[in-house]
Amino acid sequence: MTSSHTSKKQELAPTGWAVLGLLSFPGERTGYELKKWADSSLRFFYWSPAISQIYAELRRLEELGYAASVRSGPEEARAKRRYAITDAGRAALSGWAADTAEAGPPVLKHGLLLRIWLGHLADPERLSAMVGEHLERTRGELAAVREAAEQAADVAEWAFPVLALRWSERQHLAELELGQALLADLAQLQATPAGAPAADRQADGDAPTRG
Repeated sequence: MTSSHTSKKQELAPTGWAVLGLLSFPGERTGYELKKWADSSLRFFYWSPAISQIYAELRRLEELGYAASVRSGPEEARAKRRYAITDAGRAALSGWAADTAEAGPPVLKHGLLLRIWLGHLADPERLSAMVGEHLERTRGELAAVREAAEQAADVAEWAFPVLALRWSERQHLAELELGQALLADLAQLQATPAGAPAADRQADGDAPTRG
């Protein structure tokens, strides 16, 4: 690998690789179409960049020679710029996708669990209600995942995105199971008599873990 290629790789953030990945599927797409594709695929297992981020990355990809764009002609009422991946972009993306050392561990930032962690400052019934609301949202997301997977199932070029969506379906099912278990834990905690001794209680000022 040449030093210039290494330098180019280092200039791309994960968002850039994600946008380039969206362009790797057949066809040319506008930034708006890329955003729709991200909302129906990437967001279920990674995240969906904002439209402003997508356009910023598209400009960067063009500067690097990884993407090219053409502007629509007068036949369209509103001019649009469509983007496509270049041979150099596909080669760079293939190298990045095959480099497992760069994948890194999954990152979980669960806003609901942060509030549960601070449950000693909250109303117990409100905490349970928040978990219930989270379960409803998760059921909605699960339905959206299944719809996206069904729409992509018959498209040969989307075989691997379908695998990612199937994984996301299982992840949402697991989230529902975890949420139900959390509701049971909260109910058990509320049923515990006030002042009951807690197991392995630490002295004031200690962290709630050993070590």
